[in-house]
Amino acid sequence: MAPSFENGNSLFDFVVKNGNGVKGLVDLGIEKVPERYIQPPNERIEKVDEGSKEHLSSVPVDLSKLDGPEHDQVVNAIVTSAETLGFFQVINHGMSLELLESLKDAAHQFFAQPPEAKAVYLRGVSTSPLVTYGSSFVPEKEKALEWKDYVKMIYTNDVDAQEHWPKDIKEVALDYLKLSAKMVRRLLEILIGNLGELEDTRLESLMETKNVNMNLYPICPNPELTIGVGRHSDGGTLTVLLQDCVGGLYIKVEEDMVAGRKEEWIEIPSIPGALVVNLGDVLQILSNGRYRSAEHRVRTTSKQSRVSIPAFCSPTPTAKIGPLPQQVELDGGPLYREVIFQDYITNYFTNVHEGKKSLDFAKINSI
Repeated sequence: MAPSFENGNSLFDFVVKNGNGVKGLVDLGIEKVPERYIQPPNERIEKVDEGSKEHLSSVPVDLSKLDGPEHDQVVNAIVTSAETLGFFQVINHGMSLELLESLKDAAHQFFAQPPEAKAVYLRGVSTSPLVTYGSSFVPEKEKALEWKDYVKMIYTNDVDAQEHWPKDIKEVALDYLKLSAKMVRRLLEILIGNLGELEDTRLESLMETKNVNMNLYPICPNPELTIGVGRHSDGGTLTVLLQDCVGGLYIKVEEDMVAGRKEEWIEIPSIPGALVVNLGDVLQILSNGRYRSAEHRVRTTSKQSRVSIPAFCSPTPTAKIGPLPQQVELDGGPLYREVIFQDYITNYFTNVHEGKKSLDFAKINSI
């Protein structure tokens, strides 16, 4: 019989401090979600009927058509998605199906290891300065924990990655990150170019910081009571996400009175071979609100465990992030103040997920 973990501290120690993770709970054979994981009703995710996403195109953007006869149509699709949803899916992105399948297999293999093999990468005790293994987001501050385990690998250079990243996943993770960064560079040229000119060195500085995560959302006995990841937008520039066939990623669609669209959460369909691209807060700030960072969250499932692999591209820590002058001139004034990215992201990672509240750090006249 699985332990009840009625003592919240003992559960926290087992999952977070000792590195057993949520998977450790599931492996014990728990039959119900522990109290510490039960979300308040307004944060729970109802399974959305498929018909609710009919108004959104599920046709991914074909990147192979860039620089061809349909170049302008592809650029328009990317820009429109950035302005309305903050996300889009892409195909023909330069990554093989074999690589993508290998990534998902590698993620499952990493989390299938004994707890002690993963615990060497726990925050504060990790033998590697570039790798962190953990559970939830900011578990020390969260009233209700998130049903997720993760391993984060920071990229500095190839030599460091080969030396410090977990040996069984480093090769495939490194290939994925490099190809993602190449695609991000092309997408940034399009998105920033649509706002005005930006020199190459400044463009590079917007994606100087890179890391790749592998996330595990273990099978959950009560998916209606908890969440895999709470409401949030990404704090960086652009995120490339590989999701598996299980599903569970939800994007918030903002209300648009002109278009007759109501606010709702829609599940993003898993398309074989496609990658999801999320805009982060940096692009919303740079565009003075013209582009949207995608508010998203993840639902758990009682049928099978889910993995996802995001590659994050963010500015160099010392970069100054503020609305582009040409956009401010068009809009008649800035909506955001200029901030040092390190200050912004430090604030981001020291607070719990709460929608897009992270943007308040840069908003002018925010209360």
